[in-house]
Amino acid sequence: MNASPPSPAQRGSLHAALEVLAVFLKLGLTSFGGPIAHLGYFRREFVAKRNWLDDQRYSDLVGVCQFLPGPTSSQVGFSIGLLRAGWPGALAAWCGFTLPSVLLLLAFAVLAPHLAGRLGDGLVHGLKLVAVAVVAQAVWDMARRLCPDRQRAAIALCAVAALGLLSTVYAQLIAIVLGALLGLALCRTPPSTDAVVPTGGSGLRISRAGGVLALLLFGALLLLLPVFVQSHGMQALKVFDAFYRSGALVFGGGHVVLPLLQQQTVATGWIAPNDFLAGYGAAQAVPGPLFTFAAYLGWMMSSPPNHWAGALIALVAIFLPGMLLVIAALPWWQSLRARPTVAALLAGVNAAVVGLLATALYSPVWTSAVHTPVDFAIAALGFVLLVRWNTPPLAIVALCVLAGVASAGF
Repeated sequence: MNASPPSPAQRGSLHAALEVLAVFLKLGLTSFGGPIAHLGYFRREFVAKRNWLDDQRYSDLVGVCQFLPGPTSSQVGFSIGLLRAGWPGALAAWCGFTLPSVLLLLAFAVLAPHLAGRLGDGLVHGLKLVAVAVVAQAVWDMARRLCPDRQRAAIALCAVAALGLLSTVYAQLIAIVLGALLGLALCRTPPSTDAVVPTGGSGLRISRAGGVLALLLFGALLLLLPVFVQSHGMQALKVFDAFYRSGALVFGGGHVVLPLLQQQTVATGWIAPNDFLAGYGAAQAVPGPLFTFAAYLGWMMSSPPNHWAGALIALVAIFLPGMLLVIAALPWWQSLRARPTVAALLAGVNAAVVGLLATALYSPVWTSAVHTPVDFAIAALGFVLLVRWNTPPLAIVALCVLAGVASAGF
């Protein structure tokens, strides 16, 4: 029996999804510079050039995604695809923006074990120094943006102190909860209330019931996955839980995922410390979202599931919570952001993640990479070039790698 031909509406939806895929694939191949730069590329492409959104709707989408944990630029791209072409458009946007950097990092993962000898050691050491410069820049930028007053600076310092004093695996979660409580006590200021929940070019609107369902699924996975891990002990389930939990707790920017993933993969013995930092440095050299670092880690796992299976599990798991939260938040955004309590809680959490990332800058990033005055000079040069000269991260990668290779005796 022959299938019936697609209706005009289906053809239109398919055409719109393919259009979304083509545009985001181009962005996935060319969007260097981190999430803030990505948002600039998106505005130029979708507001100024294609007129898929106006400035107000785009700014409000960015506000929704910055409010939530997860990879901001990927969440904004997912939302634009959703609003432009429905669920096929959301999937197309995510695939187009994500897959180029995934494939590049997996290529590095395949080549990394063959980088032996002094040349390979110098290359890996140079990538570690890239991580020092990039994470230091992230701490600098986030501290200026998220800790502009004494109250939030104090919250960041409290988070650093908590992480230094606590040895439990829940130390990072405790620091985030502490930041939220201190934010409620110290950071109550009335936010602006002029948001407009975007509906997008296709007129698609997510119902509040759909938003609640997405939130329930997010919470169920976050709470129940550890229970299943304890009762079943499947390694694939452990990997999914580790990366899902990391994606669910990333407040304040993609670089904050570094300490969370380090805790879940290096501390558990799944990934060697050198492989972890080398991959993080390589992630700075590719376009697209930093969260694709998870695919590299999934490939490099010391035991199955690894390679393609590990990469797929890690990639889906780390992005899933952020996307569920976007779907949950879009119908409720206007009323939520108008509440001083929510704004204060978020301010405290954001300040705490500055302390979280500052702690990660020391260990494992600094302690694993900076061993000599020459190492310090290379990392400091990379940091200054990033902060004061706005040098593209790809150029910093090249500089640090060449310096690392040269310092190894070449």
